[in-house]
Amino acid sequence: MYKIYINETPLLLQEISARSKEKLDPEKILQARYVGKQKSLFHYIDLLEKHPKMEEIRLLATDLEKLWADFKGLYKIIEAAGGLVTNPDGEILFIFRMGWWDLPKGKIEKGESIESAAVREVAEETGCTNIKLGRKLLNTYHTYKTGKGKRVLKKTHWFHMEAPTQNLIPQTEEDIELAQWMSTNSFFAKDRIVYRNILDVIDQHQL
Repeated sequence: MYKIYINETPLLLQEISARSKEKLDPEKILQARYVGKQKSLFHYIDLLEKHPKMEEIRLLATDLEKLWADFKGLYKIIEAAGGLVTNPDGEILFIFRMGWWDLPKGKIEKGESIESAAVREVAEETGCTNIKLGRKLLNTYHTYKTGKGKRVLKKTHWFHMEAPTQNLIPQTEEDIELAQWMSTNSFFAKDRIVYRNILDVIDQHQL
């Protein structure tokens, strides 16, 4: 299965299975079968870009990898890497940027390894030092449009990292206002605007 967030709503690409026959509320979850026509994907993309009222859209296919390849073919692909960093107290290093809570991440530079990019971006965006790279958590996908209207699919590689508790320096030139250690209990004790793929990263870390 592939999960892509479009306008903060998940589009799930799935193989046809017994689960595909479960009864769904059509006003909340739209489920459809992909018949192999790439242009038909624009219908579902437009639904999520222009009318984000659905909770989820599921596209089912007998050949999941063909569906995935066809979907990616409609986008420019950008790869990024980042980290969920914990300190010895189990607190997570969060950042706050442009009204949203996030985790540090950024674009992979040419010739750079995914792992090196992840550590570099954490250090640059938060001022964190002595970072120890841990296990790969997951990949997340989300889409956006450039100023010229070009569709972009961003794939982010996420890793768990560890670092000593320390003072942090948010990268203000990248519009980061805060870099802050918080426990998950403290973080979720207040209503916060958080990207849904970030919640997926936190959930994966807690497994």
